[in-house]
Amino acid sequence: MSEAKKPLLEVKDLKTWFPIRSGIFSKVTGQVKAVDGVSFSLGRKETLGLVGESGCGKTTVGRSILRLIEPTQGSVKFDGIDVLSTEGEQLRALRKRMQIIFQDPYGSLNPRMTVGSILSEGPHIHKMGNDKEIRERIQHLMDRCGLDPINHINRYPHEFSGGQRQRVGIARALSVDPEFIVCDEAVSALDVSIQAQIINLLLDLQDEFELSYLFIAHDLAVVEHISDRVAVMYLGKIVEEAASDDLYADPRHPYTRALLSAVPEPDPRRKKNRILLEGDVPSPINPPSGCPFHTRCPQVGPRCSKSVPEGFKITSDHHSYCWLESKEGVGEVSV
Repeated sequence: MSEAKKPLLEVKDLKTWFPIRSGIFSKVTGQVKAVDGVSFSLGRKETLGLVGESGCGKTTVGRSILRLIEPTQGSVKFDGIDVLSTEGEQLRALRKRMQIIFQDPYGSLNPRMTVGSILSEGPHIHKMGNDKEIRERIQHLMDRCGLDPINHINRYPHEFSGGQRQRVGIARALSVDPEFIVCDEAVSALDVSIQAQIINLLLDLQDEFELSYLFIAHDLAVVEHISDRVAVMYLGKIVEEAASDDLYADPRHPYTRALLSAVPEPDPRRKKNRILLEGDVPSPINPPSGCPFHTRCPQVGPRCSKSVPEGFKITSDHHSYCWLESKEGVGEVSV
């Protein structure tokens, strides 16, 4: 396989569990299975949208890949490098190539540092030039991200609007010249009009700097516009993965269909059949056996509670983890 076609990022059977401790000796009495066996790959200059309800493990996946949270088990390879076994200077060099844009554009910025100091911190740590070169670099990035490099460089985060602060967060991620960026709900805290501006900015920057994105969000309408492929998560697992056009045109997993049915329809003359899911999302402390979605699925069958469905291949780029796609499963389904 040529270098251009090799995945930039490969994640296999990633698990991130958080121990539950109780008693005077803080004995481990259980595990919160936030991420429970996630696998996917990401190509160069590609965007993978990772979507699902709040609490499904999306953010934990992104932070586990970057080792901001240490995974419990699994494999993460970035450009052929084993991320989870890398330490010291090698890890620091690797983190220069992998960055993150956080959800909260205010909480992620140091309130005691000016924008100039925030943006120059990374280049100074990685020794990317002298003071003049770094200053010229961050001024260019500020201008590229829609900030005034002269009037804004000495201001503090509280002096900016939410959209401007997120532009600072984007510029900070770009300041060390990364190849891969985790966009962790990067637009969810912004007004709709500002969301569109930030999405367009991210698309322009991707073309200019040849970036790969893991775009984490719960808004499927936003994900549709920026993603090449989309992976849908539920209770710590991926339940469907496909090219963006395929997923929105032909969703196969019952959970994906329910999510898409909840996306508002801009044309009031067009009616959409809303799929209402009954019950609550099970606890990740004690997830259900078999398919994690079977407790709420409107098309559940006897097999669903007994074994975890494999990834059934619908097309070369479309996989659904649902027994409905198997010949055996269809016969058992009670609709």
